Amino acid sequence: MALRLGLALPQMRQYDIGKDVPDVARTAESIGYDSLWVFERALFPERPSQGLYGLEGLPWPDQYRHVAEPLVTLTLAAAATRRARLGTSLIAPLHVPFQLAKSLASLDAASGGRVVAGLGTGWSHDEYAAAAVRPFEERGQVLEELIGVCRAVWGPDPVSYDGRLTKITSAVVGPKPARPIPILLPAGTRRAQRRLVDHADGWLPVGLGVEELATQWRQLRDLAAERRRIRPLRSVLRINVAYQTKAYEGTDRHPFQGNADQLAEDLAAHAEIGLDEIFLDLQGDLRDAEELKDVAAEVYESARAAGV
Repeated sequence: MALRLGLALPQMRQYDIGKDVPDVARTAESIGYDSLWVFERALFPERPSQGLYGLEGLPWPDQYRHVAEPLVTLTLAAAATRRARLGTSLIAPLHVPFQLAKSLASLDAASGGRVVAGLGTGWSHDEYAAAAVRPFEERGQVLEELIGVCRAVWGPDPVSYDGRLTKITSAVVGPKPARPIPILLPAGTRRAQRRLVDHADGWLPVGLGVEELATQWRQLRDLAAERRRIRPLRSVLRINVAYQTKAYEGTDRHPFQGNADQLAEDLAAHAEIGLDEIFLDLQGDLRDAEELKDVAAEVYESARAAGV
């Protein structure tokens, strides 16, 4: 089966969210993309307490000054499409678990069972100071409770849950999802890998390079076998693309940097790992929705022509 391809929806300030999100979503679905994705950036600190990804001295990209709320964005796309799955890449501890569980269930019910819940813990202390339900140091515990709350809320009534943040005493909670919503998690540490294998449906990494991804994917499958997991793990890779119209000619080219043909070569190399799906975030360096649609079509056609 061909590698499934997804596309990140426009959320940045060069886009008109109300007009461009439905337009890009419809176009991507007609091109053949299997899924549409959103990411989360809560704010842009003028004086960050840490660099990008927590790395000292690495500046935050200017595009992060304006990122539309992810579930609002995904709802606009859901109303404009019929087939494409609707994926999130959320910073889970910035959300009240019960409210997020109910929002995702409502979106899944409204879209006919198309939501994929990608949940991470983030890295920005500034975002946690502004929005998190618990301190940064407790992010893993919050994520685990959120998963438990989602499973309870999405399950049969009456719903009960007794957690640190969430107390539900025998309540009816609706609407229910149209089908069980898959939960995908990143897994950068051994503890995160165990959490994924024990509590989630699959893996949601960000591009790390073919060798590192292949190593982590093998580790996850080995851990799943060790812990006697029965259900198969699914995998969706997120790639932040540095697209350009002409081929990158330097010897220092990074993966997913260059024109459509070079991106197709990179997709083919990553497909060899055995991942189920890759979604591409093309939006950052493009001028507007028209360019985003054109580039998305060009990359998709090049990928399929290359046998991806």
